[in-house]
Amino acid sequence: MMNQFTINLGFYMLMPYLAAHLSGGLGLAGWTIGLILGMRNFSQQGMFLVGGTLADRLGYKPLIVAGCLLRTVGFAALGLVDSLPALLAASAATGLAGALFNPAVRAYLAADAGERRVEAFALFNVFYQAGILLGPLVGMVLTGVDFRLTCLVSAAVFAVLSAVQIRALPAARGSGKTAQDDGGSGESVLAQWRSVVRNRPFLLFSAAMIGSYVLTFQVYLALPLEIRRAGGDGGFGTAAVALLFAVSGLSTILFQTRVTAWCRARLAPGQAVTRGVLIMGLAFVPLLAATALPVPDGGGYGGGAARWLLAAGPPVLAALLLALGTMIAYPFEMDTIVRLSGDRLVATHYGLYNTICGVGITLGNLLTGAALDTARAAGLAALPWLALLALGLLSAAALRALHRTGRLEAAPEPG
Repeated sequence: MMNQFTINLGFYMLMPYLAAHLSGGLGLAGWTIGLILGMRNFSQQGMFLVGGTLADRLGYKPLIVAGCLLRTVGFAALGLVDSLPALLAASAATGLAGALFNPAVRAYLAADAGERRVEAFALFNVFYQAGILLGPLVGMVLTGVDFRLTCLVSAAVFAVLSAVQIRALPAARGSGKTAQDDGGSGESVLAQWRSVVRNRPFLLFSAAMIGSYVLTFQVYLALPLEIRRAGGDGGFGTAAVALLFAVSGLSTILFQTRVTAWCRARLAPGQAVTRGVLIMGLAFVPLLAATALPVPDGGGYGGGAARWLLAAGPPVLAALLLALGTMIAYPFEMDTIVRLSGDRLVATHYGLYNTICGVGITLGNLLTGAALDTARAAGLAALPWLALLALGLLSAAALRALHRTGRLEAAPEPG
């Protein structure tokens, strides 16, 4: 738990301010900044499967430690180098680090929690969101002094975390099985990948969940853009966007474990995931309803409480509903992946799952961006919210079908 909190603390104290440093501090062109940031995302999403496979074959602890050490180097380099090749290498290192420790952390937690996986992943999400909430605040203070200080402090956080993991994280897991026992050390990597790819229920579940990740990512894309459109780019817009993230993070920290306990007592895992994704889709209904209120592009609600209510209210309510849907679905989602893996090659399954959803997020964001541009150009304000609502309903329907046919309870056939 502390591992993931610290990872997010170190990551989010730096990454939100990196683009501004590359543009203002180093004077790089826009396409160069996009290339550097894209390199991190590409190296992480593209290597998740490799990271998960290595975790199953070598053990979870070595990959967790290796990822933390690599991110220490990468974040320190981002503050110390200024040439394009060096910046690309540093960005790639930070992405690869995530690909190494993300599947391993989740597989380790699943194995150590045993039958209490759902509760463990609920608490995991609390620590995860706490790191996201605190990181940018720390980074804002440090970046106000010097961005290089932010990079060095973030690197120091990962260095300390690496030392703590080396010393304190047990190599053995709760089930008593070694990584080699779980990963099938006698199998080749290609044989292991084939067995995962042949796991049809797992692939169907992964495809059905893509929509949920596209929807939740709109906290970073469509919702801030809508606030800027309705409220303008001044101090109001900045404060409203900050409120957006605060509502999302604080609601999870305060209510995640209670929501999970309530759902576990009343719903089957497949039902919980389905209802969570359905709520994520319905989160865009307030924005759809708000399109009936004409708003000039520059923001035309004036000041006071009415401006807050009409410009910030629908996006903030959408963020709250997205957080609620995630609270309902996430712990059962993570548990379902373990069950569909048959408790075998768990990290590899997590790695492939992250890759599938990551590719889906990229494509979904391109389409969402296109819908936002079309909506503004053609005067069809409801278009993006209708599209996101439809995506949520479609994903929920697919998950409901998988649950009703028993595919979310199935384990893969041997070999």
